[in-house]
Amino acid sequence: MAKVSNGRLGKKWVLILVGALGILALVVVAGGLGYWARGPGQADRPGVEDQVEAEGDVLWWACSMDTWVKLPEPGPCPVCSMPLIPLKSDGADGPTGLRAFATSEAGKALMDIQTACVERRFVTAEVRLVGKVAYDETRVGYITAWVPGRLDRLFVDYTGIKVNKGEHLAYIYSPELLSAQDELLQAVNAVRELQHSDVDIIRETAIATVQAARDKLRLLGLRPEQVAAVEERGTATDHITIYSPMTGTVVHKNAQEGMYVKTGARIYTIADLSRVWVILEAYESDLAWLTRGQQLTFTTEAYPGETFRGQIAFIDPVVDPRRRSVRVRVNVPNPGGKLKPEMFVRAVVRAEMGKDARVIDAGLAGKWTCSMHPWIVTSGAGRCKSCQMELVTTESLGYTPALREDFAKALVVPWTAVLKTGTRAVVYLKDPTADRPIFEGREIVLGPRAGDYYIVRHGLVEDDVVVTHGNFKIDSALQILAKPSMMTPEGGGATAERAQDGAEVPPHVRQQLQAVSTAYGPVAAAMKAEDLYATRSAFEQLEEALTAVDAASITGDALMMWDELSMLLGNDAFEGGVAKDMEEAREVLDLLTRHMERLREHFGLSQGSDEATAAVAELPVAFREQLGKLWQAYLPVQAALADDDGQALTGVAQAMREALAAVDMGALPHEARMAWMPRYERLQKALDQMLGADDLAAAREAFSPLSDALEAGLKAFGGGIPGPVCKLYCPMALGNKGATWLQEGRETRNPYFGAAMLGCGDVVETVLRELALPESEQEHDHE
Repeated sequence: MAKVSNGRLGKKWVLILVGALGILALVVVAGGLGYWARGPGQADRPGVEDQVEAEGDVLWWACSMDTWVKLPEPGPCPVCSMPLIPLKSDGADGPTGLRAFATSEAGKALMDIQTACVERRFVTAEVRLVGKVAYDETRVGYITAWVPGRLDRLFVDYTGIKVNKGEHLAYIYSPELLSAQDELLQAVNAVRELQHSDVDIIRETAIATVQAARDKLRLLGLRPEQVAAVEERGTATDHITIYSPMTGTVVHKNAQEGMYVKTGARIYTIADLSRVWVILEAYESDLAWLTRGQQLTFTTEAYPGETFRGQIAFIDPVVDPRRRSVRVRVNVPNPGGKLKPEMFVRAVVRAEMGKDARVIDAGLAGKWTCSMHPWIVTSGAGRCKSCQMELVTTESLGYTPALREDFAKALVVPWTAVLKTGTRAVVYLKDPTADRPIFEGREIVLGPRAGDYYIVRHGLVEDDVVVTHGNFKIDSALQILAKPSMMTPEGGGATAERAQDGAEVPPHVRQQLQAVSTAYGPVAAAMKAEDLYATRSAFEQLEEALTAVDAASITGDALMMWDELSMLLGNDAFEGGVAKDMEEAREVLDLLTRHMERLREHFGLSQGSDEATAAVAELPVAFREQLGKLWQAYLPVQAALADDDGQALTGVAQAMREALAAVDMGALPHEARMAWMPRYERLQKALDQMLGADDLAAAREAFSPLSDALEAGLKAFGGGIPGPVCKLYCPMALGNKGATWLQEGRETRNPYFGAAMLGCGDVVETVLRELALPESEQEHDHE
């Protein structure tokens, strides 16, 4: 017992000793981390803190990690040992932005802030995928019994045998086959007996019976030469040989010798392995870089160092709910048979992107392909040689519409500058005009990541200077100041209260802000109607209302709040305008609703209704007639684009601009005039862009906003139009973005493709069925 007790006592002291050493190690490590956080030589630089204090702008010192720590003197954080950062007063000499943060040069040095410029460049991403080899389902054949019977002989008696087309596979006994042969022989004998008959109809009937008997045997699986052999032999047989209809490998033997089979029973499965599929798994985040027809390379475990090539033929439209991935199918030539089904592969896709996050492939620019067989590429329109479907442009599959050197570079930002919060992110920009380091947060809309860069879809411009190192420290400092940041998007405390005070703006600006508030109504209405096209258009109108606000006339805290809300609402309008489906649009609407509530609260705006605004007053007859003439001037523009007539387009576009200028808004009541003005400006801008276009492609880009603005005007104001106005939609227009246009009739005449795809598009809405003037107005006009 004593021996056991001494052993336990020894273990106890060992544990105590280990614990003490652990605590000592933690103390040493903590001290080392504090030294490391301060940086080499930091302890030997007492002049840095002195310099910061000498500038007279530090109120207290705080920790960028543990933001609740605030001390009156510099030094290490008592919690994490990181060096405290200086924070200054947000008074009159401080930055005015709601997300702005200012420091000194010494403070910037302590925070180790580094910056880089936003630039335009072509970006390349390597997408790595894994998967396995599988059979090409289009090259798999099944050998089945065409007649019921007994399998007396299987010439291929194990799997893995390669067979050629026409080789025998099985020998089957069938009583049904025997009776069918007897019918043929009897019909042949009848024809011989009646060959000298004077009754033509009897002889013709006998000949037709022979042909029917031959067809029946062919339908039972006999080849023409087998049928001829029966006639030549003159006797029926109760057995038939089944031949292979294709060349391939027997991958499954489904039956055994002596087995009775029914019609349609599977006997063999044959696969042609000269071409195989590779099934890969792609994450959702990788889908932006993948498109059908794209080339990729892959390797296998069986052949290390050897690279195989293939082409993406299909991307599954549904995400696997268990794996949260998407299946990508690749067509791969396999003439030597090296690739075998179920082999594990690792693939790499190298994709290059330009503007609008579109894949660049110079070899496919301006080409035509089949949507079902994307490996079939031609230089012109036509039909697929495999399935006879109409070919489509490669742009409709997500490729760029021009060669690489002609395509705009993507706007990119270093990935280290991004504090990501989903599809949106926060970056911190340096103010290049300030005489000291001032940084301001900005919410942006991101595209996919490409290596060391993110593509920026909205929120930045070229040559903006963004923080690439130290941005999290700035974000932490803004949290301490209760300002909006990545972690606290709406801020709080005194900053928010200050922003709510003094939201007075000039009267004309208040009207513009009210127009922004009113623009929310069409967005919500289109969302409720589940109309994706109308939803995108409503978001675009919101964006135009935002840009129309005269921000230069706003001052003080009201300007600070407008800068914040216009940034948020601008991102909402952009994302909603390019939403791919209603689910994505609903997510944007949730954000828009919150931001719009803040706008209305801070500036005292009403919800309003765009349609109600246009209907508050009686519209003059002359105005509605002029609007009808504008519609009539629009039709030749649509026709010229559908006819690919660039020469006529200039004249009809000029005529429409004159018709627009003739619309007299001066006679409208104030409310109706305010509702018409943004539509007028959109129409004028689109027509100017069309008249300044260098080619039909650029003119078609301008035709889409022109159509949207005219549709909004017709819906809100009507006109003296004698017939129905149909709205049509083409999903492949403008580089697969989709666009609408207006027509008098329902027969599709696509202005975005012209003769190339004149019939592409469907009627999605009858905008106005009959816009003839009321009888009272017609009588008044006649007088």
